Amino acid sequence: MPNIKLLIVDDEKSQRDLLQGYLVKKGFNVTTAANGEDALEIYHKVFSPVALIDMKMPGMDGLQLLQHLKEINPFIQVIVLTAFGTIETAVSAMKAGAFDYQSKPVEDLDELLLKLQKAATQNRLIVDNKIMQERLDEVFPATEIIGESVSIKNVKKMISLVATKDATVLITGPSGTGKELVVRAIHAISNRSEKRLVAINCAAFPENLLESELFGHEKGAFTGAEKAKQGRFELADGGTLFLDEIGDMPLTMQVKLLRVLEGKKIERLGSVKEIQLDIRIIAASNRNLKKMVAEGTFREDLYYRLNVVSIDVPPLSERHGDVMLLAEKFIKKFSQKTGKSVKGISADAAEVLTNYSWPGNVRELENMIERAVILCQLDSLTKDDLTGISNNIEKTDATRKLAPLAVVEKEHIKFCLDQLNWNMGECSEKLGIHRNTLRAKIKEYSLKQV
Repeated sequence: MPNIKLLIVDDEKSQRDLLQGYLVKKGFNVTTAANGEDALEIYHKVFSPVALIDMKMPGMDGLQLLQHLKEINPFIQVIVLTAFGTIETAVSAMKAGAFDYQSKPVEDLDELLLKLQKAATQNRLIVDNKIMQERLDEVFPATEIIGESVSIKNVKKMISLVATKDATVLITGPSGTGKELVVRAIHAISNRSEKRLVAINCAAFPENLLESELFGHEKGAFTGAEKAKQGRFELADGGTLFLDEIGDMPLTMQVKLLRVLEGKKIERLGSVKEIQLDIRIIAASNRNLKKMVAEGTFREDLYYRLNVVSIDVPPLSERHGDVMLLAEKFIKKFSQKTGKSVKGISADAAEVLTNYSWPGNVRELENMIERAVILCQLDSLTKDDLTGISNNIEKTDATRKLAPLAVVEKEHIKFCLDQLNWNMGECSEKLGIHRNTLRAKIKEYSLKQV
């Protein structure tokens, strides 16, 4: 850690000169002061991240100086010098916010050096985290990643920690929890924020088209390839590529993806020319990839290559305290969108929202509020405006009506499709049927996405 700014405050000139001479040789940029008053006047100019302060000085003592410095720079890390045997003074300083203490006179300079280096590291970590959190709040203010629950705060903390590290990130969590928001936040505060964030849903393309979408192709590479095309990897060069629903990627494509992650090179279909890439990969899945590895449907080596850093986005059922915060956000959003003046929510409607299990997570809540705002005829949402939620709550044996199996099947498939935003891969997995069977059922029951 070269050229760290350090303020030394001690009324003994011999002690100041000794410490300054030693620490300058160790790479510190040292400024000295003989008393607290001079130190405060000087500090506004040097604004050092670390200070070494004698506790007993004429005029302003070390404890008072410590408090004043903390007011100027809350992140400053202070090591106090205390006479041998005055441990009570050191304890008082630590309670007031000192980072550490050192007995005076200083006999072990190497020990002091180590403490100062740790203090500088602590300052850098605190400042970096504060700056990252401010950038996160700027890019995604209270209208985006919302929540005061411990689990969502942990997600925000992980975003701030990994965003600038350029490591591959795997985001997990049920459908509708907001995994894409996490991706956008990571990219927005990363060092690649000025470059593109390119996304592709691996479940949205059959295998042959997925390869072309990812790697691109040359003219004539296959029937219908009338001109050359850049793939998503090339489009994201210098930026971030988001691979959504990575668990739906076919095994043959997983092999090719692994090669790209290892070599950072691709070849377009129909070409033997390698294209070097500077790219960050973020993947997401609502499926249990570890279980898929055990079942042989997802490559173990690819799993560990993707899972360098993992962020698990919790389902809404685990963050009930955030439901009303989200609901208020959506009410405001859709009131502005529809030109209505819905400003709140009734107590009975709030009770329904907070007691519901939200199998479709935040996406289901957003859809629910949008529909409620459209139907609302007052200035607040009521329980009657929350259409559909009562139909989704599990019925007891006493209230359940007998119905033909085909009707029950049709309603259940439609419900599943709507909750998962008509994601065929997710829905077929939840229903425990093959995707082709699901398509056949959709056709049989004439189901359509609204």
